[in-house]
Amino acid sequence: MTSPAHPVSITRHGGIAVITIDYAPVNALSKAVREGLAFAASEVASDDSVTAAVIYGGPGRFIAGADLKEMSLPPDEPFLPDVVAAIDALEKPVVAAIDGAALGGGLEIALACDYRIAGPKAMVGLTETRLGIIPGAGGTQRLPRLTGMAAAITLIAEGKILKAVEAQKQGIVDRVIEGDLLAAAIAAAETMEKRRVRELPVPEGDEAEEEKAAAAAIARAKGVPAVTEVIPIIRTARNPAFSDGLATERAAFLQLRESAEAKSLRHLFLSEREVWKVPGLPSARPVAKVAVIGAGTMGAGIAVALADAGLTVTVLERDEAAASAGQERVKGLYGRQVKSGRISAETMAERLGRLSVVADWNVLSEQDLVIEAAFEDMAVKADIFKRLDDLCRPGSILASNTSYLDLDAIAAMTKRPEDVVGLHFFSPANVMKLLEVVRGEKTSAEALSTALSLAKKIGKVPVVAGNCDGFIGNRIYAVYRRHAEYVIEDGATPEQVDAALEAYGFAMGIFSVSDMSGLDIAYAMRKRRAASRDSGERYVTIADTLVEAGRLGRKTGAGWYAYDAAGKKSVDPVTTQTIEAARAAKDISPRAFTPEEIQRRLVAVMANEGAKVLAEGIALRASDIDLAFVNGYGFPRLKGGPMWAADQIGLTRVLEEVEAAHKAGGTGSEPAPLLTELARSGSTFAAWRR
Repeated sequence: MTSPAHPVSITRHGGIAVITIDYAPVNALSKAVREGLAFAASEVASDDSVTAAVIYGGPGRFIAGADLKEMSLPPDEPFLPDVVAAIDALEKPVVAAIDGAALGGGLEIALACDYRIAGPKAMVGLTETRLGIIPGAGGTQRLPRLTGMAAAITLIAEGKILKAVEAQKQGIVDRVIEGDLLAAAIAAAETMEKRRVRELPVPEGDEAEEEKAAAAAIARAKGVPAVTEVIPIIRTARNPAFSDGLATERAAFLQLRESAEAKSLRHLFLSEREVWKVPGLPSARPVAKVAVIGAGTMGAGIAVALADAGLTVTVLERDEAAASAGQERVKGLYGRQVKSGRISAETMAERLGRLSVVADWNVLSEQDLVIEAAFEDMAVKADIFKRLDDLCRPGSILASNTSYLDLDAIAAMTKRPEDVVGLHFFSPANVMKLLEVVRGEKTSAEALSTALSLAKKIGKVPVVAGNCDGFIGNRIYAVYRRHAEYVIEDGATPEQVDAALEAYGFAMGIFSVSDMSGLDIAYAMRKRRAASRDSGERYVTIADTLVEAGRLGRKTGAGWYAYDAAGKKSVDPVTTQTIEAARAAKDISPRAFTPEEIQRRLVAVMANEGAKVLAEGIALRASDIDLAFVNGYGFPRLKGGPMWAADQIGLTRVLEEVEAAHKAGGTGSEPAPLLTELARSGSTFAAWRR
């Protein structure tokens, strides 16, 4: 029995029909896979010689979930609930043989089976809330019957993924097999009896634990509507009528699928796949040993990120005292992870065993890749790269963690600029997902490929950027900050701007972020670019005045806000007076801003600068800019990033806002020609291609 038109085949092992899915790379539930499974269920049901069935995804696989590209298209039969129902309706026992990821709809397929056997590397989870939706094919109704209500709420609402052994403990997987998984599944199918999950009662549980799980999930959700929606739906699994729960689940799924939040999250998910697609890249050079220059906060974080990925890491400092301090800094980072329970003491010891902090620069001759993480000063970096050029072996990659400086000027300090690339980590480097991979004018395709390969190994989201002041992220962020300061000078207060941004979905407003990172960082950047600033650009001196008065933010107890000894923030009358003095000096009559006006203005100017970045070829795609801001700058995931958010507002309206911002900001705030073109043609950033 076979369905040649679909990536699902049926083979016989005596009376057992093995239904195998082969749809690279992860057996996503595309239309073709759904059709193939529906066909297979029909064949098994109608063939009297078949006594039982096994659903198998092949070695290292099962079904990793929906095909999200199809989710953005008009619905197309067969629908997943119908496929799940067809499997569930079979009068013959069905075994799911899970050797890889059974996620989302993939786990719903497995839950429609009577028995679940997994390999040791299998993973299971109903992860739909991560995409702003809920399970839509019975997951909310079947999972509680296996795990109990409290565990089901946690697993579904938080979108958790369990490894095979933990899934067995939770009752989702019946057995974990170290050997031949398919053979074990066939053997089980020969002897097992029919046992539909939907006919099982929900186990009795502790009501207090259930309430605790629900409260924790809502607290972690950070405003994701799907989480608050799904919890009462999971609880309907207690109702006697299974079909009623399915109907409630499906109605909520269909509604949430069309929500703005779900569309934003799907956009980001697909963008993370697209970000790796860089034209014309050859194979990467092998990287096993990496050196980091500098054991400060950033260097230590980078070293930990590398060691976590299994690389051998050497951190270089200027002398033994600095090396000793750096070693303690690295140990401190790991110690905090042990204290919080994220890793064990044994894991800490293993990772520290791969990492050394030394003052002997001769070790550079052994390294495959070197990352400079020194102070953000061109003279300092120029000196380091001259030394790297002399000490590093031919073929090693020389990377700079610079966040603003000219990568081409840094590369020019060497006789091998083709091996120089930017690797701009974000602090804390062992936690933040974003990695800007900066391609200089002479960076070779092989060096860029190696940088991306490293990013994948250490679990980062890499955004390839061209070389300009601030690259993608900091260039756009500088415009965002500048226009936030215009809004302040024109009449808003720092707390009003921050409140508007936090209401929009940012974890922190821009002035609170400035205080946390230190006002002196942006101050140094402004002073560096002062000579190149156009006389027509509006310049706000408020932040400079605060810095020059020693008000650097949290670390000095005062910046845009005042901070007490415990770090509690409050409105500072000194800041208020400084703002009022700046307005008076320019004869500005303050006006009121609504939160919506602030939000619209700041999103618009970010998108406008993003349009300039795209047109100049600094970013490959609008979605890359969105990934940079969501993963590196706290832009709310539920809004999808500044370029996506601008598309949802409508580019005609965004252009109008940018024109108003231009009047407020002068030179440098002009509408981008690309934005103007797209707005007038009725197009979007998402649809634009170079």
